[in-house]
Amino acid sequence: MKTVLLLGDSIRMGYDDKVRDILRGRARVVYDAEDNGRFAAYTLWQANQLLRKYGPVDVVHWNNGYWDMNIESPMQEPIHPLPEYRHFLKRILALCRGAGAQVIFATTLPVPGAGGARDGGTGASLHYQNDWVRAYNAEALAVMREENAPVNDLYALCAAQPGLYKCEDGLHLTEEGYDACARKIASVLEKYL
Repeated sequence: MKTVLLLGDSIRMGYDDKVRDILRGRARVVYDAEDNGRFAAYTLWQANQLLRKYGPVDVVHWNNGYWDMNIESPMQEPIHPLPEYRHFLKRILALCRGAGAQVIFATTLPVPGAGGARDGGTGASLHYQNDWVRAYNAEALAVMREENAPVNDLYALCAAQPGLYKCEDGLHLTEEGYDACARKIASVLEKYL
C-alpha cells in the first residue's frame, strides 16, 4: 500500500481526516494532526520532520499561501513576498522529490470580496484580498509548470460555489467545503496509487 503525505496550513487540517477516510484500504495517509504548515518556510521544516518520521512516502499533496501573503501588523509586507514564496516552493518540491515522492501542489482557495479583518486564531488582525490569492496562485502555478509538477486546482473548485464554501471567518471552509475538497483531493491522489 502506498503512503500519502498531506502538507499545508489550517485548510489542510480541515480535510486531512476526510481524505484519510476516503482512501482507507487504498493508501496510508499521514500528516501532522496537531500543527499546520503555516507559511512555506515552516512547511519546509515540517516536511523534513514528517519525511523522517514516516519514512519513504510515495505521494505528497501540499498547499501553502495564506500565511505567506499575510501582512500582519506591524509588518508592512507579506511574511513571504512573491520571490521568497517562489524560493520556498522550489525547496519544498526539491525536498519531497529528493525523498522519492510524486508531488501535487494545491492552489490557495479564494476569499470573499476584497478582503477584511479576520482572526486567524492568533488574536491578530489578519487581512486577505482575493487579488493577493490570485497573485500567489499565479506564482505557484509558474513554479509548478517550470518543475513539471501536477496541480490540484482547489481555487477553481471553491470559486465555482456561491459563498465559496467559506465559514463565518471568511477564510476557513464549511464542512461542506472540506468534504468537497477531500473528495477532489482523493480523486487526484488515486491516479498515483
